[in-house]
Amino acid sequence: MPYEPPTHSVERSIRATTGARVVAGVDEVGRGAWAGPVTVCAAVTGLRRPPEGLTDSKLLTPKRRTELAARLEGWVTAHALGHATPQEIDELGMTAALRLAAVRALEALPVRPDAVILDGKHDYLGAPWRVRTVIKGDQACVAVAAASVLAKVRRDALMAELGRDHEEFAFGTNAGYPSPAHRAALAERGPTVHHRVSWAYMDALPRWRHLKKVRTHGPEEAAECGGQLGFDF
Repeated sequence: MPYEPPTHSVERSIRATTGARVVAGVDEVGRGAWAGPVTVCAAVTGLRRPPEGLTDSKLLTPKRRTELAARLEGWVTAHALGHATPQEIDELGMTAALRLAAVRALEALPVRPDAVILDGKHDYLGAPWRVRTVIKGDQACVAVAAASVLAKVRRDALMAELGRDHEEFAFGTNAGYPSPAHRAALAERGPTVHHRVSWAYMDALPRWRHLKKVRTHGPEEAAECGGQLGFDF
């Protein structure tokens, strides 16, 4: 399916209106998974022409994503990854876990960004970071698209590694999302240490419901529960 390639227009606007010199694109992967971390990538690309075919990672085949990620690692000015573990997600809630992972990524960059382009409409990062949110930024903005691909490929590889000790859950193919094999393994074997056990899916596992972690959360985090049944692989 044809798609418009991402541009530097948002970054140029930020530079022109704020005087920012270093602008990072930020994107996450794993928000709706039942297992594994949520992973955030921060990428600084400057205004150079991007590699051909760069776009939102979800629009690319696994083979193309992997090839593109290898090119991007040598092309971007800088990039860094941050993770929030399933235990941190259970303890903090997804919004706070996303912020934790994003801050870890941004602070791991060799230079602190003057501004951040964040994919989506919700600023889960906040002060002291100067943030511009862009809906479908992973399709529209070069730096966010680069972050999208790098985050997806790295997290998929991480989930495949975790899956070697839990082959019945098929993490190597579902990346922790609720595929049929994953659901069947959960019902039979219960959650692993890699599962987010505060999530609503635990209520549908009669044998393992007693393992659910109960966490008090506010209205904002209650709204997140709608994303717990999503697919992103």
